[in-house]
Amino acid sequence: MKNHSHTFVENYEGFGAFGLDRRSDEETIAWLLQKFSDDTCLASLLPRLEDRDLETLHDTIYTILKKHFSEDEYHSLFLKDNHHH
Repeated sequence: MKNHSHTFVENYEGFGAFGLDRRSDEETIAWLLQKFSDDTCLASLLPRLEDRDLETLHDTIYTILKKHFSEDEYHSLFLKDNHHH
């Protein structure tokens, strides 16, 4: 059974514009992140990134997760570790 899903990008019918309103911004970020994290896209992109680019992506993602998720949410929602105590 799969633990991860990327269904938003498959079903999204919006126009992907940022800066119009909160809902559109959230939808655009969801679309952008799911497109970005596509296996084929990442396989092509990651080898081209400079070390600083990798560090920036890593730090940005973990800073946001730490700011907005509790430890339990981090384990259950991000890591998909339902056995964490």
